[in-house]
Amino acid sequence: MEDNKEISALFHLIDDPDEEVFDVISRRIVDYGKPIIPHLEHLWESTPDEPTQERIELLIHRLHYTDLTEDIRQWNDAGHHDLLVGSLLVSKFMYPDLATAPVLMEIEKIRRNVWLELNNYLTPLEQVNVVRNILYHYYGLKGVDINYAEPKEFLLHKTIESKRGNQLANGILYLLICELLDIPVQHVNIPQQFVVAYFRQGRSNTFQPSSPEEASNPRQFIEFFIDPSSGQVFTHHDVETYFRRLSIDPLPVYFEPRSNKEVIKTLLKEFSKCFSGEQDRYKQEELLRLASLLD
Repeated sequence: MEDNKEISALFHLIDDPDEEVFDVISRRIVDYGKPIIPHLEHLWESTPDEPTQERIELLIHRLHYTDLTEDIRQWNDAGHHDLLVGSLLVSKFMYPDLATAPVLMEIEKIRRNVWLELNNYLTPLEQVNVVRNILYHYYGLKGVDINYAEPKEFLLHKTIESKRGNQLANGILYLLICELLDIPVQHVNIPQQFVVAYFRQGRSNTFQPSSPEEASNPRQFIEFFIDPSSGQVFTHHDVETYFRRLSIDPLPVYFEPRSNKEVIKTLLKEFSKCFSGEQDRYKQEELLRLASLLD
């Protein structure tokens, strides 16, 4: 790497007690980009001082975050917002060196097992029953309540690794499997839940109302709803009961299919709530900035 003398001088100033000096030093180090990370890791290993180690960890995080920001920006600008790619980018916030090949292999195994049980004569309910049997019974996926003290339960690769995730992580996995098999299931924005719905063929993420009547009632194109925590199917009556219990009007916007981009934005916002403590507040702010890139 060029400018080794400057890097050495910058490293010697990392432990400077003056925060303004450290701020200038950190910006200069981050300007070097990812190639400087191995040098920082070596410095961390040879530094016994814990506060200095924490500063080094922060610098490494900033470098990864800068790289991740660019990746999310490119994903946002792409013509097709691949849900799997977007989900793994969120995972890289905590696991920047994540190996994606094992994740892809596991998803392909699930997809193939579901595909082997499908045929063109199954009803919509029979199709999702196949998905449920493979994903929750054969594969063993478990659903847990959303717990912001457990950030790993929001991440797709950890959900696949442990076969345990909250409604959001399980929901993204469910959407991925359905997307790979052309099953018309999409996320709908039911309040306080991450629910997916089975849309009539041709009325999912390409939904374009052809009349004011259609626009005012997208719900008419939904066959039924699915809780991705367990794969359980809910009827329209069940959802009406839920809205009455919350004393919320079932507005049409709650039943419109949400795009992959909107799903990832929701994931980033919910994931950010895991870092509300004073020490981790900067991570929350970073995740919200990433979410704002998807506006």
